[in-house]
Amino acid sequence: MSRWPVAPAPGEATPAPFGMSQYCVADPARRAPDRPALVVVHTGPGDESSWTFAQVDDTVRAVAAGLTGLGLERGDRVLLRMGNRAEFPFVFFGAIAAGLVAVPTSAQLTSEEAAGLLTDCGAKAVALDEDLPLTVPPHIPTITAHTIGEWVAGDERAEHDVGHPDRAAFISYTSGTTGRPKGVTHAHRSAWGRRPMYRGWYGLTEGDVMVHAGALNWTYTLGVGLSDPWANAATAVVHDGPRDRLLWPRLVEAYGATHLAAVPGVYRHLLRHGDPDEWDLSSLRAALVAGEALPSPLWREWTESTGVPLYEALGMSEISTFVSSGPDVPVRPGSPGRAQPGRRITVLDPDRLDDPTPLPVGENGRLAVHRDDPGLMLGYWRRPEENLEVLRGEWFVTNDLASLDADGYLTYQGRCDDVITAMGYRISPNEIEGALSDVDGVAEVAAGPLDVGDGVTLVCAWVVPTDPATDAVTIRERVLARAGERLAAYKHPREVRVIDALPRTTNGKVIRRELR
Repeated sequence: MSRWPVAPAPGEATPAPFGMSQYCVADPARRAPDRPALVVVHTGPGDESSWTFAQVDDTVRAVAAGLTGLGLERGDRVLLRMGNRAEFPFVFFGAIAAGLVAVPTSAQLTSEEAAGLLTDCGAKAVALDEDLPLTVPPHIPTITAHTIGEWVAGDERAEHDVGHPDRAAFISYTSGTTGRPKGVTHAHRSAWGRRPMYRGWYGLTEGDVMVHAGALNWTYTLGVGLSDPWANAATAVVHDGPRDRLLWPRLVEAYGATHLAAVPGVYRHLLRHGDPDEWDLSSLRAALVAGEALPSPLWREWTESTGVPLYEALGMSEISTFVSSGPDVPVRPGSPGRAQPGRRITVLDPDRLDDPTPLPVGENGRLAVHRDDPGLMLGYWRRPEENLEVLRGEWFVTNDLASLDADGYLTYQGRCDDVITAMGYRISPNEIEGALSDVDGVAEVAAGPLDVGDGVTLVCAWVVPTDPATDAVTIRERVLARAGERLAAYKHPREVRVIDALPRTTNGKVIRRELR
């Protein structure tokens, strides 16, 4: 029977003892053991691998037993550097089931970037694809797809770890203004803290089918595309084959999807290069969008062309989504919606963050989330100073500027820092500038977002040449070559603009808003 788990009331504690893998894997396996849990599509519909909930539970417990057999101790970190393959969520949940801390990373990272995260988190084991470069110290066990296959074929199975809801479950890395990625540490209770999304954003019920357009190693996919469907005993469908950006309507039709989740760029591409009249979206109750702001024209075009509701959500690595439209929250173009049931948010004076007094309706300020929210992070991994900056009294203060209207709808005003949001990724301009700082012939470089119209934002590098007579084409080629050597593909500047000087304040700081 369809049902929505009851969303927690404000301040409601997570039940104890609690285990994230127990909640997302073992519990649904008991409710619906033979229902498809995971479908990984390869080249297209009909070419897939699938696992029932019982098989997922068995595989996760086999991985947990294998990891425990390596001599890892409770709380040790396991770094995942794997491509878009089914082993990724099995290791992710297997580590959590073993009482370890999973550290998912993007396969797009360079070996240097991945090595930096390995050092930062102090991982005691690495799950590694053989075709992804990474130098792993000899004392750290390396787990491959072959290793996982041997564990599953063996007889050892672990029980799901349960305990205090506040113990660490996973660390996801996000860019910040310092230019050095920071680890966001989430507790087991974060899975319970996602419950307000079930009705407040998705309208997700038991037996539904979620198609997610993201890669399995992305936390957006691990949460919206995997953890939440599994917690509801719903089927997760993902794609690990060649990037066919017109594939998604075919997957919706072939697998009877009730939900499709993606970033705005996916919907934009479908409408620009596909034909909605040729799609069968009759099974689809809702399309979901997050990762960056949804332009109102794109929302209108999608809903008018397909007749399928498009529900937006605002979130961040520290808490996932917490503001959204949904089945019970009518869409207001230009707003991502209202706080989900059970969430408490406010807008604080940017100059008085320790004053908990909310700003008046309609006034812009720093968006904040109440710290009793079970979905909120434990803190930044080994970053005590940054924790003090954002954890103010009873509020977690974000870097987002926003206002709230009388009905609680939020208007997003951008970030108060300089992090670039492009194509669903958050990217540090400082990190890009550091990678490009020693390009031959470049005196200065500044990175930032560039709005190119139609709601599309690209990463742009503005460079000042050491010799004004240097050909701009040569400068551009050098910058792009260096980016290819040092940065993940999604961090590459898509535009390089040669200018005479960077705009600066009297104190010498670059005025990024003038670059645009």
